[in-house]
This record gives sequence, C-alpha cells and structure tokens, in this order.
Amino acid sequence: MRWSVPFVCIVVFTVACSAGDKANGGTPGTSLRTPAAASATAATSTKPLGHALTGTLVERIAVSPYVYLRLKTATGELWVAVLEAPLTVGAPVTVYNALLMEQFESKTLKRTFDRIYFGSLDAPGTQPTEMAGTGAATDAEPTTAGAPVPAAAQVAPVAKATGADARTIAELWTQKDRLANTVVSVRGTVVKYNAAVMGKNWIHLQDGSGDAATGTHDITVTTLDAVTVGATVTITGSVRLNRDVGAGYTFAVLVEDAKVVVK
Repeated sequence: MRWSVPFVCIVVFTVACSAGDKANGGTPGTSLRTPAAASATAATSTKPLGHALTGTLVERIAVSPYVYLRLKTATGELWVAVLEAPLTVGAPVTVYNALLMEQFESKTLKRTFDRIYFGSLDAPGTQPTEMAGTGAATDAEPTTAGAPVPAAAQVAPVAKATGADARTIAELWTQKDRLANTVVSVRGTVVKYNAAVMGKNWIHLQDGSGDAATGTHDITVTTLDAVTVGATVTITGSVRLNRDVGAGYTFAVLVEDAKVVVK
C-alpha cells in the first residue's frame, strides 16, 4: 500500500496539508497533515511505537508548520516528524506517541525515509497542539483525552440527507452509541479539508445543527474522494467511536471510509 501525504494527526493526527503541500488547511510527517513536506507517499504499514523516543537532535529540516528531526538515540539514529518547534541541534528531544511509517517518500524533499516516526512533543496528559488538519469534534460527555478541538461553527442550517440512514450532525452525536459501526449518511458543508494524510482525505463537516459549546456541531470524516471547502456534500460512511489514529489523538466520533456526493 502506498501512502500519499501532501500532520496529526493528527501532531496528527493529530494528524494532519502544510506550507509545502497545502490542501486548504494539516499530521506530522511529510505534510493527520504530516509535515508540510509533503504531497508525499509511503509504503507498508503504520504501527504504534508504544513508548516515547528520546535522543539528541543532530539534524533538523523545517517545512513550516512541521519539522523533520534526525535523533541520535541509545540504539542508533532515527528520523521523527513533529509540529515545528524552536529546537536546536544538540538539544535533547523526546517524542511521545510515535507512529512508525516505513518507506515514506517525501516528494517535497525528494527523498524516501526507510523508517520515520510521526509523533508529538507534548507529553501525555498535557493539552496537545491540534493535529494539523484533523481537528475533530469532541464530545463534552465524556471529553476524549488527546482529541483535537473542533472547527469553529461556520455554516447556516443545511437540509438533512434523505434515506433511512440519514442523520444530522447533532443526531449523529446524540445517537452515537447505537450508531457505532453502522453506516450513516450526513449532508453538510465542508469547513476544512486536508488531502492525502495517512493515505486518506480528512473532512470537517457542519450542517448548522449541534452545539458549538460542546463540539457537537462538527464531525470529522475520512474518505478517498476529493472535495473543496465550502461545498455542500452528502457523505456516507461507517461510524467509529473512540477511534485512536495514533500520535496521541483519539476521535470520540469519526466517520470513516466515506463516499462523497456533491449536492
């Protein structure tokens, strides 16, 4: 499988779309946007590291708002990608919740990383920076630790999708427990779009329903279809609860593998 990444995240995840390869909006790596380095591709699988990586910084390649770091660790040198930070060569660096990608090709840098970890400089238990481009709606009850903040409410009410599986975004949040692992259709306006992050396109959708104070006005959707910000679309995909996408980010509600129809 090839990874296409133009940050996460979504830190994407969080994800995360960047200065170098920007798609209206960004996960570390080469663009959940992965550092902006990228409209990039990578092969093979991702897998959580399960513990923090610590080393001394020996090289940095910044592609705002992200940065690639080459670290010298007790077991050898390795590459990591995080949101850009004022790090200097020689400084100790710890990267948390790292996610491994193998054969990750950055077209922006014109190089392939055999192994690179996408992670966060934020220690577990602290409030992480939003996984670029994968900001997800968070449920006020309960709040999911590590979940990116929702996009600000931006749209007027949109007519609901039709069909037995149709839900408004407010209904999706209210009924989430019984909708888990089922297919739903939601009609709304695209308020944020990040292309080719961890092999998928990430959409923030709003329809004018829900409560911005609790984050139930916004839903995050993954798809292979392309969209544009401002478009009114109907998405049909599978509802997943407490979806851990790595890099310290868990989405309370995520609609995955959606088909998108513009209408």
